[in-house]
Amino acid sequence: MSWLNRLFGGKADNVARPQRLDYLNEALLLERQGDYDAAITSYRLALRDHPDDLRVLQNMAIAYSRTGRLEEAIRAYRRSLEIDPSLSGAHYGLAFLLIKRGDAAAAEKHLEAFLARPPDGAESERWVRHAEATLESLRNPSVGGAPAEPSEG
Repeated sequence: MSWLNRLFGGKADNVARPQRLDYLNEALLLERQGDYDAAITSYRLALRDHPDDLRVLQNMAIAYSRTGRLEEAIRAYRRSLEIDPSLSGAHYGLAFLLIKRGDAAAAEKHLEAFLARPPDGAESERWVRHAEATLESLRNPSVGGAPAEPSEG
């Protein structure tokens, strides 16, 4: 195909076409390597292609949390909940960020929403117990502070 045909929109089967990167998997790999700032950049690129992707939004919120950017993490979780209000992981993550911010009343509501529809799976019991204990400590501050978040492992 001549350059003139390409200039005016002709197609050439042998012309290399740029391919979209899989930004989500790239971000997940960067997170596993501990490069959360680079992962956030990849998540942002993934959102550009798929602005309502719940997996991207929730993983982005986690990366923001791990880099201390709590307000951005809160926004990412809230955006997830705008798309799917029943998303238990977003309620759980948002609740603990709100506790860190000092908004116990809002945190209680999100813990209640999490407990109303807890996730399925073998490991979900420890997250449920943690949410229940935290909710109890928010409702009864004399019992003690909120329990530490369970370890991932």
